[in-house]
Amino acid sequence: IFTDPMTPCGQIIALHFSIPSVFFLRGIPCAMDVHAAQSPDPPSYVPRMFSLNTDHMAFSQRVKNVLITISESFTCSMVFSPFESLASEFLQKPMTVTQLLSHGSIWLKRIDFVFEYPTPVMPNMIFIGGINCGQKK
Repeated sequence: IFTDPMTPCGQIIALHFSIPSVFFLRGIPCAMDVHAAQSPDPPSYVPRMFSLNTDHMAFSQRVKNVLITISESFTCSMVFSPFESLASEFLQKPMTVTQLLSHGSIWLKRIDFVFEYPTPVMPNMIFIGGINCGQKK
C-alpha cells in the first residue's frame, strides 16, 4: 500500500492484510517516523522542528531542544490517540502509532539536506527531495 503515515489508516489496512507499505512523507511531528524506523535521534544533538536551533548548539539550546521533545511527545500522544484506539480495535491487539509505523517497508522522504539538517537514517529511508524542485528560469 502506498500511503501517507500522517493518518495511519492505510497502515492499519496493510497490517490487517499482511501486505507491505510504502510511506510518502515530508515529516511527521514528534519525529515519529525516526522512532518507528529505529533511527538514532538524540534530542540533545538533533535540532527539533521549529526550534530555530542550528546543528551547533550551546548548552541552553540543547536544554531547550530536550524540553521541546518532551512537550512534542505529550502533544502527539493526544493527537494520535484516536488512531491508536482504532488500530487496537481493528487489529484486536494493543497498538501505538509508533508500532504501526514500524512495519513500513520503505520510507520515501520528500526532504533534502540542502534545506534540512543531516540526521542519521536507516537504509529503508530514501530521500526524494529533488522531485519538488522546479527548473530555474
